[in-house]
Amino acid sequence: MNAAPADQIRLLDVQALDTRLQQLAHKRRSLPEHAEIEALTKDLNQLRDLLVAAQTEESDCGREQTKAEQDVDQVRQRAARDQQRLDSGAVSSPKDLENLQREIVSLARRQGDLEEIVLEVMERRESIQDRLAELTERVSAVQAKTDDATARRDAAQAELDAETASVAKERELVAGSVPADLLKLYEKLREQQGGVGAARLYQRKCEGCHIELNITELNEVRAAAKDAVVRCENCRRILVRTSESGL
Repeated sequence: MNAAPADQIRLLDVQALDTRLQQLAHKRRSLPEHAEIEALTKDLNQLRDLLVAAQTEESDCGREQTKAEQDVDQVRQRAARDQQRLDSGAVSSPKDLENLQREIVSLARRQGDLEEIVLEVMERRESIQDRLAELTERVSAVQAKTDDATARRDAAQAELDAETASVAKERELVAGSVPADLLKLYEKLREQQGGVGAARLYQRKCEGCHIELNITELNEVRAAAKDAVVRCENCRRILVRTSESGL
């Protein structure tokens, strides 16, 4: 294949722009905010799970407290009715009076026991509510950090995307001035060779594989016509000659 030396030089410009596009894409994928957001999101999900569990526990405890308070109220009302009967004198039988008094005493003990249960549930619920408040605060704090990291990531991505669009436009213009057959070969080699399809021959060394050409290879390059598209014998990339090639 033949191509004017100027076209081959422009191929190096295309390669430089393609390399820059690769660097920008790598930088976008490797933004530190990605790992930061991932870690924060993991923490946030764990905290939210703990928060939901605490909310469920608090709700269950609330129902338990309501039930215990209702039990106390029922015993209290029954004891009040019994006391009212006792005080009214409506019960005249000694046996009935004794039974009524015994029941009032029993209800008082029962009420005391139930009030202890209510107190225990209330204390447990207060502890859960304190944990709820702490978890809610921690969720808010981690969410704020996540939002900040996301905003920083989005700003960095927007900046990189703008530069990528500018470089891609320049690349399109430069590539458009390269002969189609030369560009096609370059694209094929670039795909095969890890993103580098053309390299400068600098001081007798291929800048693609960074191996210095031996004397036989140098003589072959020297003997090649100026418009010949030469290839590196080691990496098979297009080898572009310049005034600094050391030939």
